[in-house]
Order: sequence, then structure tokens, then C-alpha cells
Amino acid sequence: MSSLQPTTKTARQARIRAILTGQSVRSQAELAALLADDGVLVTQATLSRDLVELGAVRVRASEGTLVYAVPAEGGGRTPQSGVTQEILDSRLSRLCSELLVTAEASGNLVVLRTPPGAANFLALAIDHSVMPSVLGSIAGDDTIMLVTRDPAGGPDVAERFRQFAQDPMSKPLS
Repeated sequence: MSSLQPTTKTARQARIRAILTGQSVRSQAELAALLADDGVLVTQATLSRDLVELGAVRVRASEGTLVYAVPAEGGGRTPQSGVTQEILDSRLSRLCSELLVTAEASGNLVVLRTPPGAANFLALAIDHSVMPSVLGSIAGDDTIMLVTRDPAGGPDVAERFRQFAQDPMSKPLS
């Protein structure tokens, strides 16, 4: 875990969720080792409590092994484990084609507009797609503000989102 992330319970559980949705984890020991690789040291008892609080369950993976999975965010009931970046990027492209109304930029800021009530949904997909050029997002009811890493990167990111809206098969930002 980088020094920019706090060592709170919430941050630890967010990291656990990210690990479990991003790869197949077969045991608590394996999960503890992955957390330790990120600089998060956790006891087995704490890890067990975290898994219960996150609603993690063991499911059979496509290769037949049992792996931990967590419920999808946003109320989804299907546990997720090992969701690939390609799936996340495809979802982002599809959502942009359905929800993006406008994309405008100024400096390193991008403002995306959606129909009322859709901004949080789209922002979550942006955050999960892990675009290196985007530092973070803030969402309201129908507006999302993105901050780009490059001080002049806003126009390029806004254009990429406009491309997503036009062509849902576009590749995500690198």
C-alpha cells in the first residue's frame, strides 16, 4: 500500500475488496500475503472479521477451485471475483454510450454531465476502470468532475470520453 493511503479499517477493507474483485484468492493466508505485499499487516482474526463485514463468500471459480468473492457494489447480489480489466473497461465504454451527455475540459479538470441520478453510477465505473491519466473523480447527481494527472490533460481525457459515447467499442484511456 502506498504511503498516500491511510491505514484505517475502511482503507484496509477497500483494498481487500479491490484484491478480491481483481484476482482469484483461494485462502485467507493468500489474501494476508497480498495485503502484506501492499504494506498492510493484518492478523487472521481481523482479516476474518473484515471478510464477514464485506459479505465475502467462497464461490467456485471457472477452473473449479473455491475462491473468495464479494458482492458487487451498488446493490448487486452476484459475488464478484477476478473481474478482468477488459470487463471493467467494456462496462465503462457501454455506460458512456448510454449516459454521457457532455464532456468539457479546462486545464486538468474534466466535467462530465449525465442524466439526473446517473453521475454516481458512471463515476463508479470510471473509478473501477483504473485509468492512469485520471487522478480521481467527484460525482454529484448529474455531474462528474475528473482531475487528470497531467496539468494540461483535461482536453485529451474529455475527448476520450466523447469517443466512448460515440463508439462503445473504444479502448479505454491508457
